[in-house]
Amino acid sequence: MKITSLDKVEKAKMMMDGAKDVWKQVPISKADGTPVLSVRAFTIMPGGHTPYHTHPFEHLNYVIEGEGVVVMENGEERPVKKGDFALVLPGEKHQYKNRSPENPMIMICAVPKDYE
Repeated sequence: MKITSLDKVEKAKMMMDGAKDVWKQVPISKADGTPVLSVRAFTIMPGGHTPYHTHPFEHLNYVIEGEGVVVMENGEERPVKKGDFALVLPGEKHQYKNRSPENPMIMICAVPKDYE
């Protein structure tokens, strides 16, 4: 069993094309022996965003701080805030944006361990 605190997990700047001011942490990963999922945390700074992207697997998101929007495949923006869950199905194009001028948005993201 592994128990850790997010504030003890190394933060790395997300370097994917299309990402702006996003930091990634991986508190639970395949290196810990997880059989199926890895858990990541993304900190999206004010005005920042993840890439507008798609992938062939589902992933689950939970906003633990702040608020922003999810850009859907059709371009629609849906608000998300602390306490909200989002399910992104395989092949759904999506992007998270932090619309706050001053507060970070932090979300948990569970994905297959091989995508970590």
